[in-house]
Parts: sequence; C-alpha cells; structure tokens
Amino acid sequence: MTRETLERRQVWVYVAAIAAGLCVGLGAPHAGPIFEALLWPCLAFLLFATFTQVPLAALPAALRDTRFMTAVLIGNFAVLPLLVAALLPLLPDDPAVRLGVLLVLLVPCTDWFITFTHQAGGDTQRAIAVTPVVLIVQIVLLPVYLWAFMGDGLSDAVSGSRMLAVFLLVITMPLAGAYATERWAGRGTGRAALIGRLGWLPVPLLALVLFLIGASQVETVEASLPLAGDVAAVFVLFFAGAVLVGIGAGRLFRLPLAEARTLVFSFATRNSFVVLPLALALPAEWAAAAVVIVLQSVVELFGVLVLLWLAPRILSSRHES
Repeated sequence: MTRETLERRQVWVYVAAIAAGLCVGLGAPHAGPIFEALLWPCLAFLLFATFTQVPLAALPAALRDTRFMTAVLIGNFAVLPLLVAALLPLLPDDPAVRLGVLLVLLVPCTDWFITFTHQAGGDTQRAIAVTPVVLIVQIVLLPVYLWAFMGDGLSDAVSGSRMLAVFLLVITMPLAGAYATERWAGRGTGRAALIGRLGWLPVPLLALVLFLIGASQVETVEASLPLAGDVAAVFVLFFAGAVLVGIGAGRLFRLPLAEARTLVFSFATRNSFVVLPLALALPAEWAAAAVVIVLQSVVELFGVLVLLWLAPRILSSRHES
C-alpha cells in the first residue's frame, strides 16, 4: 500500500477505529483509566509526526505571497469566526458542548488539509507554505476568541496550570521537536528521508488516538448522544458555509484555479486534533467538549469526501474571473 492510498482511505480507517474503541470501552469499562493514560503519549507523538510535515522553514516564502496569504488569514480569522457566532444560537444550551464547538471551529487545519488539497487538484506548495503561518496565528488568537465568545464562563472550565502543562507538554514540545528534526534533516545528505518516513505515521497514530478516545470516553459518548444530532447539524452548516465563503473569497481575490481550491479546503477543514488535548485537559464535567471535537472531525471527513467530488464541478477553469 502506498502512502497516498492510505490517505485516500483514512476516513474509513478512522470510523473503524472509533467503532472498535467504543466496543472495547463497552466491553471493558473498568479499563477506561488505562486507555486514557495511554492517550496522552499517543497524542504527543501524533502531533510531533504531524508537525514534522509542516515546513516551518517555509515561513518567509509564505509571507511573500501577500494576496493568497491575505485571503487565507481574513477568511479563517475574521469571516469564519462570524459564521461560528451566527451558528452558536443553534447549539444546545450546554457550556461543555459550546466550548468544544468553539475550540474546533475557530482553528483552521494544518494537517490533512494539505492531503485533501492535493487530491482536489489544489496548489499543494502554497498549502504547505501557508500552514506554519496559520498554525502560529491560531495559537495566538484562540485564547482571545474563546474569551470573546464565552467571557467569564471560560474561567469555570479552564485551570490555568493544567492547561499550561498540556500546552507545553503535548503541543509546544512536539512542535519544538518537529522543528529541531526538520532543521537536523536539512543539514545532512539522506536525512530528509526521515521526514518522509514520519509522514506515514499521522494516519495510523490518529486512528490509535480515536480508538483510545472511544475506549476511554464511552460513558461520555453515551451521555452526549441526545445532543449529537443538533451538534452535527451545526457542523454540517459550518462546513457548507465555509465552502461558500471559500468560493466567494477565491473570486474576490481573483485567485487562480489551483489557489482557489486550496483556499476552499483551508476554510472547510479544522484543526481538531491540535485542540483535542486542550479539551481532554478540562475537568470531568466538561468531558463532552472532547466528544464534540471528535464528532466534528467525523462530520468534516465525510464532508470532504463530498467536496472532493464537487470541487472539479464548482471550481473549474470557467470560474477564474
């Protein structure tokens, strides 16, 4: 099996992993703490492997492409938060659910966005170049957005010391490790092959993470089922709205076809597994936030399958004007 074949089939791999995890969790409920303990190192390794595929050295080139960069930043960090605000009244009145939705919808994707852009005939090089910029901006802006949307209610969920520990150990350290690995690989002949081999890991590691979440959070999943339909509907509406915003922005900025497709996938995909550690670090009464993030990723993956079929039809050469 090639890496491209694995990435094309990743949706079904993830769905199978979630289902298997839930079955194991139902059959062995007392093993939940063990699965949860295993989840943290797996998440850290997943993010390390994912971040090694984000070329942080490409930052200067990305910043020089001002038109495309402006479209990406304005869409992701100004227009789409307004769409999220418009959809919030449709959510159940549950703070944990709302926090999960905010965590996942306010941050654009930095991993499978590149894969899906390539499959849709987008500009893969620009997708790769813009990714580190998007990652840095979302890390800076996410706390601001959460405070703006939740206000004082955020302090009920967030323990500063625990969040800081998770951010440092599960997000910052993998990011720093990936950057160091990237620099090391660029300084010696033959070392770049390591980055390519690490590129095989995100799909199986993400499947393992989803299995562990299903196995360790089965009770939370069961408790959240009555809300799942309403939350999934909001995710579908966001996905459709983000695609429309992407099409409109591509025309407004007069982007070439490949760049316009890249923009649409940047808007439609979210960074669910970068914010997942933050949700898992919340107190037990906020556990639904993590389940909501996993639900969003499933809805998004099926949405992307549809978008891959639609992209050549809604974004073709005759729309470049």
